[in-house]
Amino acid sequence: MANNSQIAIYPGTFDPVTYGHIDIIRRAAALFDHLIIAVAPNRIKGPIFNVEERVDLLSATVSELSNIEVTPFSGLLMDYAKSKNANIIIRGLRAISDFEYEIQMAAMNRQLAADVETLFLSPTAEYSFLSSTMVRDVARHNGDVSAFVPEVVVEALAAKFR
Repeated sequence: MANNSQIAIYPGTFDPVTYGHIDIIRRAAALFDHLIIAVAPNRIKGPIFNVEERVDLLSATVSELSNIEVTPFSGLLMDYAKSKNANIIIRGLRAISDFEYEIQMAAMNRQLAADVETLFLSPTAEYSFLSSTMVRDVARHNGDVSAFVPEVVVEALAAKFR
């Protein structure tokens, strides 16, 4: 990869990865030379899948995209971005409720690394309501989540909640 290539990071918990995430990933992959999907542990949210499982599920769902790298990360995102020579952070915005938190996070990240920009992408309208939390809740109660997540994730959720 050339030194002047555009490297972007799309960080998140992805517990589980949804079609909304995949929509953002596909669109970001088309914009940048290299897209790193950085999977955070986020023990506060109490994920149902461990980091390795989430990396595997993401890798399976975006395997056809050649400029994607799926990796776990922990610590400060700006330190991770610097270690990967990334200059763009991708963040998804679904609704106005996401906006305040995301703007605060972008401002803090700018203080930590002024040379790394945050780019907000909104998912297509059909996924604008979708969250991993909602998918987990529906799956936990044996609801059909196949409209919201790829089949490999449907199967993984079913196995978790058996």
